[in-house]
Amino acid sequence: MTLFSRRRACQAGALAALSAAAGGLARAAQPAAAPIPLALIESLSGPFANTGEAVFRNVLWATERVNARGGVPLPGGARPLAVNRYDSKGQNEEALSALRSAIDDGARFVMQGNSSATAAVLIEAINKHNERDPSRRVVFLNYSAVDPILTNEKCSFWHFRFDAHADMRMAALMEVVRDDRSLTRAYLIGQDYSFGQAVLREAKRQLAAQRPDVAVAGQELHPVGRVKDFAPYAVKIKASGAQAVITGNWGNDLTLLVKAAREVGYDGMFYTFYGNALGAPAALGDAGVGKVVAVADWLPNLPTAQSEAFYRAFRQRFPKPADDYVHMRMQLMVEALAQSMARAGSTDALAVARQLETAQVQLAGQSGHMRAGDHQFQQPLVVGVMDRLGAPGVKFDVEGSGYGFRVVRQIAADKAEQPFTCRMQRP
Repeated sequence: MTLFSRRRACQAGALAALSAAAGGLARAAQPAAAPIPLALIESLSGPFANTGEAVFRNVLWATERVNARGGVPLPGGARPLAVNRYDSKGQNEEALSALRSAIDDGARFVMQGNSSATAAVLIEAINKHNERDPSRRVVFLNYSAVDPILTNEKCSFWHFRFDAHADMRMAALMEVVRDDRSLTRAYLIGQDYSFGQAVLREAKRQLAAQRPDVAVAGQELHPVGRVKDFAPYAVKIKASGAQAVITGNWGNDLTLLVKAAREVGYDGMFYTFYGNALGAPAALGDAGVGKVVAVADWLPNLPTAQSEAFYRAFRQRFPKPADDYVHMRMQLMVEALAQSMARAGSTDALAVARQLETAQVQLAGQSGHMRAGDHQFQQPLVVGVMDRLGAPGVKFDVEGSGYGFRVVRQIAADKAEQPFTCRMQRP
């Protein structure tokens, strides 16, 4: 090779190296795909902070699953999901303020659930916002606010509920109540707001229809999140002679109620919507064995290999016993959202909402679909009875308490379905 040739070769090599380096810098300079913001509006402080944090863990885990497989596939490239937290402090006005902040921050998908009263004001606010400001429309994903009115009289195109509503849950509980032949008197107690009132109304209606031989020994509504001592209520329950309590209480209002009942020596049944978590089993201890019944969309001791693997994966991600609060419906909700974005090929709220109306998802052997007529998710329900860890059918306990829930009823989605009165107004 001549000196000239060597010089040309060196120059070519240098240019190639510079080109490769420039290409590498260009690739490095390309920004990562912008995440799709999801706004979680919940009580993250105050008496129900534990419920808000529990929801956050569920939603976070669900988004991590979507992101681990590359994010949401969209025409411009896949994008990850990001959960942004907004503290409602358990107050409707704070929730509305959080909604405004979330919209200003760019969120077009809002999640909330731990209060039907809050859900109702958010639905109204989102309806007005979307009409007034169509360029920044918002979709509301509801995972726990179960007042039936939200998908009936107050139904909205922009609202999608992924939990079974109160009437559906009550009907599932009645599958067990119907067979409890020792029951002759029941005490009804609930939180004094739209959801608690709906539960008591439906309990009376379904008892009259399915167990007319059961008398209502007493009924009571109490302030939400304000009662520190439930002993007076527990004394009334015991004095009523009721063999069972039916309640939709959740959070500390349930934990304190069952704890007070145990302390006054009440030994009747508890038919609950949420007795399977957030301290209730530990508060009852042995007194709750065979006495506490809970209805849910899924329970950890559902006897399938897929369900067991799903639950073990959650416990590996959140190993602290206090963090043990996983809900299949919240996982299916995020899967439905990701699916609908991909089908829409967009993150536009209207386009995604139209796809959400017909979403069908499955995970770990569980499946569900959205009913377009009222935006009520249809899914199987299960009923469990509290028992000691290690008892037949109780492979897993709750929150390290030594007590879990044995599945005693499985209700298929078509059996859990209820009629609706919604007259959906679509844009």
